[in-house]
Amino acid sequence: MNEEATVYLIEDDDAVRDSLQLVLESVGYKVDAHSRADSFLERFSPALAGCIVLDIRMPGMNGMELQRQLNNRNSILPIIFVTGHGDVPMAVEAMQRGAVDFVQKPYREEELLNKIQQAIAADVEARAALMEKQQIRQKLEELTPRERQVMELMIEGKANKVIAYDLDISQRTVEIHRARVMEKMAVRSLAHLVRMVMAAQDDN
Repeated sequence: MNEEATVYLIEDDDAVRDSLQLVLESVGYKVDAHSRADSFLERFSPALAGCIVLDIRMPGMNGMELQRQLNNRNSILPIIFVTGHGDVPMAVEAMQRGAVDFVQKPYREEELLNKIQQAIAADVEARAALMEKQQIRQKLEELTPRERQVMELMIEGKANKVIAYDLDISQRTVEIHRARVMEKMAVRSLAHLVRMVMAAQDDN
């Protein structure tokens, strides 16, 4: 289990919240429980890791509104909605807006625990991909404007002599820039460089 991962439990029913918190803690999860959605929103940070277990109907800010607020703040925390029978259409809408799953009350603890485990695993994977993307973008920023030009033409598959002609520089200069690009990007092949640049440009 990821030690940094926390289950953010947002449920207005005290008995349900306390019971679920005990179950989650009994299997080793760190739990941050809230009775109100705005209480969680006040402490939200993009650095939070884990998942959210969120009741869809609550007084004040409901689960759907909290999801909208988190989306506006570019949250990537997976959300599992807990719903009553009549809330299924709302839960489906919530999933269209990015929630990973929902469970209907009354739910089996084992079912919810499985969904939480899957959500936390997805969060770990998403954060690793985000970190990799940020590292690639940082490397790209270290390239000089000329190295960036050469790299873009390399990615297009152009040979050194063609790049030299396009940029009106010598082929030897292209070779030097090419070597520096490969060194700064820490890659050994053009295929790897292409994958890295595509990953950095992918906003999905």
